[in-house]
Amino acid sequence: MKILMYSVRDDEEAAIKDWAAKNKVQVDTNALEFHPDTAELTKGYDGVVIQQRSAIGDDPAVYQQLADYGLKQITSRTAGVDTIDIPAAKAAGLAVTNVPAYSPNSVAEMAVTQTMRLIRNLELFDSRISQQNFQWAGLQAREIRSLTVGVIGAGRIGGTVARLFHGLGAKVIAYDLVHHDELTDVLTYVDSKEDLLKQADVVTLHVDLNETFKALIDGPALKLMKSDAFIINASRGPVIVTEALVAALKAGEIAGAALDTVEGEAALFNQDHQGEVLTDSLIAQLLQMPNVILTPHVGFYTNLAVKNMVDISLDDVLTILNGGETEHTF
Repeated sequence: MKILMYSVRDDEEAAIKDWAAKNKVQVDTNALEFHPDTAELTKGYDGVVIQQRSAIGDDPAVYQQLADYGLKQITSRTAGVDTIDIPAAKAAGLAVTNVPAYSPNSVAEMAVTQTMRLIRNLELFDSRISQQNFQWAGLQAREIRSLTVGVIGAGRIGGTVARLFHGLGAKVIAYDLVHHDELTDVLTYVDSKEDLLKQADVVTLHVDLNETFKALIDGPALKLMKSDAFIINASRGPVIVTEALVAALKAGEIAGAALDTVEGEAALFNQDHQGEVLTDSLIAQLLQMPNVILTPHVGFYTNLAVKNMVDISLDDVLTILNGGETEHTF
């Protein structure tokens, strides 16, 4: 049995080798994204695992190509599957799986960390100190226990976020289409997104990227927020309309933002663009704002999460190849 993994980073190699040795399966890797022009590399393999932020492509024939090679599945070792044309894959007879919960704590802790940086004005202090200005006037912080934190999407990650903030003493409210009884000890559900935006001092987003949540936070939504409120996005970039966010920040409609993901990130994130002029004007503007924290989609990037992404994705491939079923199949 042979499995091919695309877009493999150096930090994943140890986990891949450990899994391959434990399961006595040959796992080969490359650093390429999976697209129609690299699909031929899967010939001779029994399984394929991908990880990428750019779409595979518009040609559905690539999925039939995999099926013609004898493959039965295509697996993303991330939670997001918006890069895959799931109907086209299913039409070709391929099972599509993902890793929906590689480590809820990794992303949840990132959201809490970014919130703490924002409410303590650390980015603004960093800017002053870089200019040898050590004054603190005008940058009085707020304590978490004085805040109302609004969680949009209280699933695995959002629920963990709620528990962490509750443990720090914050009042936590949540908007989710599904209410989870096991979270009622740490949060209070509100009836609408609008209710949450009006009440929250911090809004943190933890939703999947689909048609329901694309552009969830647009111009009108931002206008509902308090002028001293912060927004955190550790989910997917298109959940926030970046142009509207830039406008709201410039107008002082909100106090700041922490973005671990943003529209157009695929052209920049995990790449070195030192010395270049960025062609994405919106991201360039965000980088110039002292009340914005921008990180390159690294909320997942912890030792435990990376191992889980590798192990769970490969376990699912092995299960499918052995004729079994996995709960992560779409």
